[in-house]
Order: sequence, then C-alpha cells, then structure tokens
Amino acid sequence: MTTALAPRTTAAASLGALAERHATGVLIGATGTVYLAEGRVVHAESPAAPDLGALLTRSAAVDPDGWQDALDRAGARRGVGRHLVDSGRLAAGALELCHLGALFDAAYFVLGPEGPEPRFRPGAAHWIGAVRPVPVDVLVRECARRRALLDRIWPRPDVDGAPLALVTGGRARARTLPARRRRILAEIDGERTAAQIASGLGCRTFHTLVELRRLAADGLVTPVPRRAAPQAPPADRLPPPVDDPDTALLRRLRDALEAL
Repeated sequence: MTTALAPRTTAAASLGALAERHATGVLIGATGTVYLAEGRVVHAESPAAPDLGALLTRSAAVDPDGWQDALDRAGARRGVGRHLVDSGRLAAGALELCHLGALFDAAYFVLGPEGPEPRFRPGAAHWIGAVRPVPVDVLVRECARRRALLDRIWPRPDVDGAPLALVTGGRARARTLPARRRRILAEIDGERTAAQIASGLGCRTFHTLVELRRLAADGLVTPVPRRAAPQAPPADRLPPPVDDPDTALLRRLRDALEAL
C-alpha cells in the first residue's frame, strides 16, 4: 500500500522527510524509484538509466549466466549483491563502484526538478540488498552538482530525454573529437535517447549525458522535435474508409561515505 506525501512536494524534499523519520521503503516517482533502509538510500532505478544488471553484464564484469544465477538464487531473499561477491563472481569493491554508478545515475532522473507528487510504499525492499547505503543529503547534493555541471556545458535539458539526431555535416566534423565522444556520436540515429545509447554501450548515463551535451554545444547533435498528436477531423469531414560507472568520482564518493 502506497502513502501520499505532502502536497506539491518534490522527490528530493520527500526523501529528506523520510530520512528524518528513518523510514524504510520505496519512494515512487514519475521517473523511477528510490529505496531506503533506516532513512538511507540503498538503491535507485529509472527507465532513463541502465540498471545494475545491464552495467555489469554489458561491461563484461559479470557474464549474463552468472547474473541470472545470482537473481535466481538470491533474489527472493534480497541478497543478489552479497551472492555475487560470496560466489566469487565479482569483487566487493567493483560491486560497490558499479552499484553507486547505477544508483546516482537513476537518482539524477528521479530527483528532477519537476514532476507529479511521489508516493511512498513503507517496508518495501529491493532484491539487490544493501551494498553501500548513501545518506539522503549526499545523494541530493550530488544530483544537484551533476545538474549544474550539465547546465554549464549546455543549458537545454531536452538533450537528456529526447531522441537525438545528427546535425547536417556532423559526422564529417567528428574526426577531431575524443574517442569516447566519437563512439557516442556513432550511436545517434534520430530515434534513440541518451539512456538507450548508454544502455547499448554499457556506459553510465551521466557520462553519456556529459558527452552528448558537449556534442550539442558543439552544434553536432540536436533533440528531435516531438511530433504533435494528430487531431481527429470533425465528424462531418471524416474521409471515406480505406483498406513502431566516472570511476574516479565514484571512488571519492565511496571514500566520503566511509568517512561518515
């Protein structure tokens, strides 16, 4: 059963209130979910960011069969992360860094500045289990820092969620770009979003957003305009019928969390 929070509250404000109550459960927003245990964030997911399984398997840190085995054996008892380490499939440090990458990527979207009121489901827990809990204030500050950085690069956030297209001549101008940016540019096809590009490459979404905003600032990519929904003609005019994880940053975050 979900609980409505204070009217007109943001996801960030809701998390702060839940942290003060040392709440355990899941905050459900329009763009994803944030799981808490005793008022600290233990996981986050968003359709706009690759999940932990995608990051681990597409980067070859864990083979797909090993990931599925961990889900089958430990998912019901909410211990997938611990099983990966105990079974020798993944080092504890690698799991923590990848998990922090997935958590902060997803939280960036969940803690967006706008959206409908979030709801809270008390007592809910995620199958990954506790890996590296993050204080809510640390999460909120980091998401704000990332948003400010992206806005300094290019102040149009529609790059983050819209399908992206190459500007005419963009591919020919790409030969002097850094390798990471060229790799991302090669994935732009007028249909895929930043999240889909990141997922396909097995990259963290934030890194991909940084490069995409740089490409936009360089005039190489642009969001595809949303198509207006066709309007039905009046009934008397109807026609006749006719017959588709920045690793260094994450290490600093982990070290800061250990020092708390």
